[in-house]
Amino acid sequence: MQRILKLFAILLMVAGSAQALEPREGWVVLQSGKSFGDLVKAVNAVVETSEIRIVTQASASAGAAQQGITIPGNRIFGLYRNDYARRMLAASLAAGIEAPIRLYATENADGTSTLSYKTPSHVFAPYFDEGGDELRGLAAELDGIFDSVARAATAE
Repeated sequence: MQRILKLFAILLMVAGSAQALEPREGWVVLQSGKSFGDLVKAVNAVVETSEIRIVTQASASAGAAQQGITIPGNRIFGLYRNDYARRMLAASLAAGIEAPIRLYATENADGTSTLSYKTPSHVFAPYFDEGGDELRGLAAELDGIFDSVARAATAE
């Protein structure tokens, strides 16, 4: 693992610096004037008062820092709630592999940050045939929740 992190750090140095994420199909990419650390704090604070919960977190930059390696900040937040999981699984057992749905906070080279995510409708689309209207409805509900959380967290 340490060799992989060192290789990643070298690749980032060769590339020059962190690059902001670009929009892509099924993604929402929100630029923020906040620093990476402030965006992470904002996501945590917004979720505390929202209809969803952080159930997982991972950060390659935090792991690299523990090994004395500096890479641009990144943190993945897995968001979900047990009642959403039960509804999802009742509609499509296979869709369970997609939960929790993630928000991705990244540090930009200019000191700002980006918050990105795949929309729940995009994530669950491959399962709509088997999951039917129940899964489509859940995905649409989650689309609204993720939009609210992301926009509130990136607001100045």
